[in-house]
Amino acid sequence: MTEIKDMVQFVAESLADKPEDVQVEESVGEAVIMIEIKVASEDMGRLIGRQGRTINAIRSLARVLAAKMEKKVSVEII
Repeated sequence: MTEIKDMVQFVAESLADKPEDVQVEESVGEAVIMIEIKVASEDMGRLIGRQGRTINAIRSLARVLAAKMEKKVSVEII
């Protein structure tokens, strides 16, 4: 488990009304880390934010952490 997954999990649980339904899965490849976030349907809008600003902020933070590890990261909501 990387610190990127920990950060995404913390932010997603903080935003969700049902933090117990938040699931974050991570797939680590040679150069790319895939992060998949699963939330309750009523929390989907809170995670995406207006015009996608919240999820874009999460992706930006993840990219900064990935750059320190010399990898690329992809954060997706399922």
